[in-house]
Amino acid sequence: MANGTADVRKLFIFTTTQNYFGLMSELWDQPLLCNCLEINNFLDDGNQMLLRVQRSDAGISFSNTIEFGDTKDKVLVFFKLRPEVITDENLHDNILVSSMLESPISSLYQAVRQVFAPMLLKDQEWSRNFDPKLQNLLSELEAGLGIVLRRSDTNLTKLKFKEDDTRGILTPSDEFQFWIEQAHRGNKQISKERANYFKELFETIAREFYNLDSLSLLEVVDLVETTQDVVDDVWRQTEHDHYPESRMLHLLDIIGGSFGRFVQKKLGTLNLWEDPYYLVKESLKAGISICEQWVIVCNHLTGQVWQRYVPHPWKNEKYFPETLDKLGKRLEEVLAVRTIHEKLLYFLPASEEKIICLTRVFEPFTGLNPVQYNPYTEPLWKAAVSQYEKIIAPAEQKIAGKLKSYISEIQDSPQQLLQAFLKYKELVKRPTISKELILERETLLARLVDSIKDFRSDFETRCRGIPGDASGPLSGKNLSEVVNNIVWVRQLELKVDDTIKIAEALLSDLSGFRCFHRNAEDLLDQLKLYEQEQFDDWSRDIQSGLSDSRSGLCIEASSRIMELDSNDGSLKVHYSDRLVILLREVRQLSALGFVIPAKIQQVANIAQKFCKQAIILKQVAHFYNSIDQQMIQSQRPMMLQSALAFEQIIKNSKTGSGGKSQITWDNPKELEGYIQKLQNAAERLATENRKLRKWHTTFCEKVVVLMNIDLLRQQQRWKDGLQELRTGLATVEAQCPLAWQSKWEGPEDPLQYLRGLVARALAIQNWVDKAEKQALLSETLDLSELFHPDTFLNALRQETARAVGRSVDSLKFVASWKGRLPEAKLQIKISGLLLEGCSFDGNQLSENQLDSPSVSSVLPCFMGWIPQDACGPYSPDECISLPVYTSAERDRVVTNIDVPCGGNQDQWIQCGAALFLKNQ
Repeated sequence: MANGTADVRKLFIFTTTQNYFGLMSELWDQPLLCNCLEINNFLDDGNQMLLRVQRSDAGISFSNTIEFGDTKDKVLVFFKLRPEVITDENLHDNILVSSMLESPISSLYQAVRQVFAPMLLKDQEWSRNFDPKLQNLLSELEAGLGIVLRRSDTNLTKLKFKEDDTRGILTPSDEFQFWIEQAHRGNKQISKERANYFKELFETIAREFYNLDSLSLLEVVDLVETTQDVVDDVWRQTEHDHYPESRMLHLLDIIGGSFGRFVQKKLGTLNLWEDPYYLVKESLKAGISICEQWVIVCNHLTGQVWQRYVPHPWKNEKYFPETLDKLGKRLEEVLAVRTIHEKLLYFLPASEEKIICLTRVFEPFTGLNPVQYNPYTEPLWKAAVSQYEKIIAPAEQKIAGKLKSYISEIQDSPQQLLQAFLKYKELVKRPTISKELILERETLLARLVDSIKDFRSDFETRCRGIPGDASGPLSGKNLSEVVNNIVWVRQLELKVDDTIKIAEALLSDLSGFRCFHRNAEDLLDQLKLYEQEQFDDWSRDIQSGLSDSRSGLCIEASSRIMELDSNDGSLKVHYSDRLVILLREVRQLSALGFVIPAKIQQVANIAQKFCKQAIILKQVAHFYNSIDQQMIQSQRPMMLQSALAFEQIIKNSKTGSGGKSQITWDNPKELEGYIQKLQNAAERLATENRKLRKWHTTFCEKVVVLMNIDLLRQQQRWKDGLQELRTGLATVEAQCPLAWQSKWEGPEDPLQYLRGLVARALAIQNWVDKAEKQALLSETLDLSELFHPDTFLNALRQETARAVGRSVDSLKFVASWKGRLPEAKLQIKISGLLLEGCSFDGNQLSENQLDSPSVSSVLPCFMGWIPQDACGPYSPDECISLPVYTSAERDRVVTNIDVPCGGNQDQWIQCGAALFLKNQ
């Protein structure tokens, strides 16, 4: 076979090398290359399996071996599939070609990852015939190469960790995996802790990015916001060494790349020109939102927030994801084209011309994938858009008149006019239509000028008021005054900004636009100045409060955590509510883009450090201060021991040898142990209280059941219910005081209770008979015969009110031992009252003698309701108001009546004088 370029084998090698390295063809005319020994060995010797081609400053070199230092330059490798001499016939069957960039590890990793692993593991036919053990080995090889690549630089001779080296980080998942590996394989404990900290922060979004292709467009819109929070937390953390700026820059870039590829892949499944408009519109809007939001995130973080973050400032220029931004703009253009088409369909008549327009309008985009944005596709896209505009030009001319007619009908309504222009914004932007709607656009501009005036007036009216007042800023939930005012003015700024954007998009060619734009920008400046003033005033107030120990803003790490108030016995935590509010304000103002002064940030950091423990302690303090209200009064003695044990822990908040030193905020280990003891004691007390309350409710329910049992016909059911009640009482008998056991209404002996029940039932029947004969009020009545005497007295009050034509609130209750009540329209004569604590002869109260009974009967009296302004039977100065109870236990008041006492009221209060009804 001839030598030189006539040799097909050498021509293949020369052409491949020339194309790969981008060489001029003249270089191959040299006889030296044609007779190269290494090339001849590779082609003519069946045992020579490899030919390496490398380009350096000295030119092209060939070798039959791979040397260790070859990775500094690009390398092209030809190697044989079988140990044979290369001929014209087996040339394309026996030679494989591979290139090598950066390092052998990188090249092998990418080959396995991009080519062989997907083919052998994911392809159904290959994976079915591939040994599972080999599949696992291939997966392990890919993972292992990735680990080495992420931990080393590109120089094979230095396989050591370099955190700034991100060449092995191609996707966000690679970055997340990098910190997982560092957390397990770090050289120092502090490095492992730092890596583990970043790993935990990234875990919030790691799963979503790993399964990114399986998410929907709307889910990724939410993921953008979550990702912003995560990278912000990573950058701002101060627990460990800062996250490298170069690494963060790379992370922002690959995250933007992932979002862009995701959007292209999702939208690539749609036929953007033929699929239903609503589906295309929603998908494009979501794709645009993803692109726009990530561009905004990068601009906001690297251009504002991080540059002002003193502990870790962003030093480079702000990062701008240009490719993603241009992809978003391309998607906006696609949406505009499709939207214009839909609007044209709405206005065009249903005629043959419409059908022709439909079939031709998207012809310029045939064969062009609009979501594939890059510098090479941009000229093709612009040419297609230009051709498209020529096609729709005749239709635009016809539509302009219809749109003008439509808008003229609603131009008297500012809101409808604005909505119409926004609805047909894409059409109005078209030069032909815009020129036709000049008068309508002038009208819209006048409306927007009025809107700016309204915004200014609203701001000037409310800006000095109190949030929530009619003349103050609108108020939101969980916002302090300063944050509320800033959020309110930001909302006004957004409204003004939206108005400016509408005008810029649709009205910028009008003569009055410049004046409008100047006034709107002036208002924006005024709003921003107010916003800054609010923040500056807040900063001054807080910094002033830091020097005042009474402000609640000062917290000393060495101070006591809590103590009992000597005045009211309440438990107070030395962590003021103002500190909690300050933390919220600092967090919210930082999120709004403000730079918090260093002194305030320092206090907030200290407060944040103890915030978790303080909240727990405040919960415990609230429990301690309110547990008495949660207990049933009669059960308090049952919980005395648990309550005392809880109080003992609070009082003995000491640590150290012998318990001599107080537990303070800066002693985290003892503080955590003390909090745990408090929580355990509080939980025991709460559990015991819940158990006793539950038993109380259960006993009540069982007693109600017993009350509804017919003792004459269901004696066994009564006995069973009574036994259940006794069994329940036995479970808490050790804790249950005797007084609590006797608290149930009615005697302990059921027979005695039944006798009282029967007596009342007979008495009630007697009352009913008298009432039917209209003789009830003329008889002497005994209120103890009633189950609810207070209800009877209230009924008498209502009947009296109707009789005298007054409201019930205008009547007062009086009693008389002098005789009937002339002022009372209706009155009753009552007997059966008993008096305890003193004696009463019908004229006035007197002290009990040594041989006097503790309880004495009271003479019958007349009772009734009279007008508030009427004079009663006794002067108020000579009376005392005594309660009338249902029984001697004094547990339920029926009413209060004035009893003549001779004038010395304190004397009878001290002796505990009270009236009650006799027992049945």
